[in-house]
Amino acid sequence: MTLRAASPGQRAAQVAEPLVIAIAPPMLSLLASAKRVAAVQAKVLVTGESGVGKDLIARYIHAHSPRARAPFVAVNCAGLSETLLESELFGHVRGSYTNAHCDTMGRLQLANHGTIFLDEVGEMSPRMQALLLRFLENGEIQRVGSDSVVARVDVRIVAATNRDLTKMVADGQFREDLLYRIKVVHLHVPPLRERPDDIPALVQHALGRSGGGCVLTPEAMDALQRYTWPGNVRELHNVIEQIISFAGNAAVTVDDLPRSVMTAAPGTVTRTRERRRQVSDDIYDALVSREYDFWHHLQTLFMNRDVTRHDLREVVRRGLQVTAGSYRGLVVLFHIDPLDYKRFLNFLSTHDCRVDFREFRAMRPTVVARPSPFARASVPSDPLPIADLV
Repeated sequence: MTLRAASPGQRAAQVAEPLVIAIAPPMLSLLASAKRVAAVQAKVLVTGESGVGKDLIARYIHAHSPRARAPFVAVNCAGLSETLLESELFGHVRGSYTNAHCDTMGRLQLANHGTIFLDEVGEMSPRMQALLLRFLENGEIQRVGSDSVVARVDVRIVAATNRDLTKMVADGQFREDLLYRIKVVHLHVPPLRERPDDIPALVQHALGRSGGGCVLTPEAMDALQRYTWPGNVRELHNVIEQIISFAGNAAVTVDDLPRSVMTAAPGTVTRTRERRRQVSDDIYDALVSREYDFWHHLQTLFMNRDVTRHDLREVVRRGLQVTAGSYRGLVVLFHIDPLDYKRFLNFLSTHDCRVDFREFRAMRPTVVARPSPFARASVPSDPLPIADLV
């Protein structure tokens, strides 16, 4: 029997202590709590918006725990379908599915005596929630395709999500007993807009890591601190990369900052506008306005974990509300090539993002223009109800 295990190089990388930049009191308090929690064996649930660094907190807990010399294994629950996630966590036996040429250990077994980080745990299907709950109760590993227990492991669970699991329990989307199991200790990572004192240090770190010689003027730094950062630290890194690409070794002024930062940074922004819109709303608007291409932008964001399965489902749900449940109408609405219709459906099915169209059938479809290969782009053809495109 052949088993796949982590290489020595992988294990060395797993136990490296992360660099967490914290100046603001909320983050210092969070790190102090994380260090105290690390000393015990309790399961931890880390919550916070996308891009705040929940994975860093998980690594920080592991690095300061008695398990620090054992593996730290991360699994993105949102990036895998139900079948693949089960195989990833529990492993599989030879012949359990196509291309399963040998017995393979799952991530839970690879993390034995260490820590496993379940990122985006709120995206688990009901069946996977049940399998995880069973594992938390007995620690037993039963691989995909096997009818017997192959091992019993000792692993610490650190889970993370950007969703409200309590609300999901109330809505019947998440198991209440599982929530009690993984939320023994709850740590919340504050969004970047609530800790502006961290921004100068984060900017300096990003600039130093790039190796560039540019510096920000006090006015430019002030503008960054007044921006609300809906994408949090991940967005900050992206903005700094943009600045470095254009500024070179020059001093960066307010005029060199991206337009998105400058339109929101001035003091004219109201508190209502400072409330972050749902990621799915922004993506939906970008797709409909042609600012985003589904394959080039949204698929890439999803595969890079910048967009969760929940976000993608909400985008589809909003579209189906407009098209009265028509997936063919959704292709038109999102400006996807009609020849990619089956590819679009396969993508949604593979990643468990299909939404039941029947609940939207009673809605009145929005009227859109039917594209014509003979009409000029500036002159739309006769309108056609999307429902007729089913």
